[in-house]
Amino acid sequence: MSNRIHGRVPEPIHIVGAGPAGLAAALTIAAAGGRAVVHEQRADVGSRFHGDLQGIENWTTPGDALEELESVTGTALQGRAHPAREGVFFDPEGREYLYRSPDPLFYLVRRGPEAGTLDDALKSEALAAGVEIRFREPWTRLSAGGIVAGGPRAADAIAVGYVFETDQADGVYGVLSDQLAPKGYAYLLICAGRGTVATCLFGDFAREAEYLDRTVAFFRDRAGLQMRQAVRFGGAGNILLPRTARQGRILFAGEAAGFQDALWGFGIRIGMISGHLAARALLDCVPERYDHAWRRRLGGHLRASLVNRYAFSRMGDAGYGRLMRSIAAMADARQWLRRHYSPTLCKRFAFPLIRWLVLSRREPPACAWPACDRIWCRTPHVGAEV
Repeated sequence: MSNRIHGRVPEPIHIVGAGPAGLAAALTIAAAGGRAVVHEQRADVGSRFHGDLQGIENWTTPGDALEELESVTGTALQGRAHPAREGVFFDPEGREYLYRSPDPLFYLVRRGPEAGTLDDALKSEALAAGVEIRFREPWTRLSAGGIVAGGPRAADAIAVGYVFETDQADGVYGVLSDQLAPKGYAYLLICAGRGTVATCLFGDFAREAEYLDRTVAFFRDRAGLQMRQAVRFGGAGNILLPRTARQGRILFAGEAAGFQDALWGFGIRIGMISGHLAARALLDCVPERYDHAWRRRLGGHLRASLVNRYAFSRMGDAGYGRLMRSIAAMADARQWLRRHYSPTLCKRFAFPLIRWLVLSRREPPACAWPACDRIWCRTPHVGAEV
């Protein structure tokens, strides 16, 4: 049964969060002739961000990421997403590797509320499609069901850095070193006179300022980093890989569900696809199909990324060097990445144990009360909001 109701206005589908996942859901609903109401607690889209450059991964499928996302949202992203086909990466000893691919490894986008960002593009398309966005409106209950896409609820990884203006040429730089980013990576992205430099940490969060200072010094020395009007920023990401992303008629999408690339943290594409799939399930009035849909499209790559994360977290600096040399031996780095993210039989069998080792002790159980409509409730119902 479809949510399109002939002869009368359909009931709106409510969405919590106006990030890429929430707006992808809203655009899907509007394209099907439904009504979408988005509730955003902040004053505008992208208010968590400050114009920082982020990446939309383009290696987990043979097809192009932008083509998939444009088909999902109806939004032309080509002018706002800049292809990155090569990058310079450094190992812990400072050795330099150039990774290339004839196809984009990923697409650079700016995040934030201002014009030219991914967030503003999705907002403009949503408003033009008739989506209602209610800013400064926190939403704590979805009595009739809906979609929760309100962003991360925990911090398994943090990124701290600076956004800045620069005269440097466009470039992508990265480094693997526990001296700069424990169990993570540091990066420098420059595009059209704007730059982002950051360290992404998967451990030792208390020393984030020290790691950021080391990262800036490293890129000044090795990449000629030049910053003007630098503004510091920070963010967090959580990794859950839930057994279910549904609570009755409430469907969780994007980082609100814990959907995140566990290895490198590329979550925009995953979030938008999951928002689209959640919207389709509600439009068809079969919310129970959502778990099957996201597992079929995203589950294999999410499981592989968690296995990769577990292995990477145990490599240390010596292992990072070997990893980087193996990538450098490939003529096409995108092919290496796609193979590494493939849900192989070995990773499928390893996943249950690794999931238990990494996640099970901190994953709260689903709500035991069937009538619960609290959008953040993930524990047995005790009569209080969580």
